[in-house]
Amino acid sequence: MTNSERLSTFWPISGSLLLMTLLLSACGYHLRGTVELPKELNAVYLQGESSELHDQFAKSMESSSGKLLSSQDKAGIVIRFFDEKMNRRVLSLSARGRANDFELDYRVEYEFATAGNAILMPRQAIEVKREYFNDQQDIIAKDNEETVIRNEIYQQAVRTIINRARLVLEAHAK
Repeated sequence: MTNSERLSTFWPISGSLLLMTLLLSACGYHLRGTVELPKELNAVYLQGESSELHDQFAKSMESSSGKLLSSQDKAGIVIRFFDEKMNRRVLSLSARGRANDFELDYRVEYEFATAGNAILMPRQAIEVKREYFNDQQDIIAKDNEETVIRNEIYQQAVRTIINRARLVLEAHAK
């Protein structure tokens, strides 16, 4: 194959790839977990959260070019958490009396405030539930599965809180 033949096949392929990339970016496509944050959500102070929720918030803020602050003085928004609970209950038992199905139930109350302690949104609750099958033959894998499910629950809670914060901040800006 000569150089001119290589070039004649290279340009249409590279042009198509460039066109597809431009079209994807033009339609608003972005990776899951990355969120365009309003100015106030670029600097967030969390108060009263568990370490697991804090870790998920940190990951979400990092992927969205925001940051968690260690003091509320310069925060665009303060998120206060109350009564955070993760419960696990048995849904069904096997003939031998062992748990077949579990339900994880996560509940947290939170409110939004300004750095000056003015309430932007009074307390609201989020509740996230997940069920999973407990295979008695593969106990170690099921423990890992529960850890993954717990992380997904925290991720969903963080996404919900960030979306509500965005709506509250947009309403207060008007």
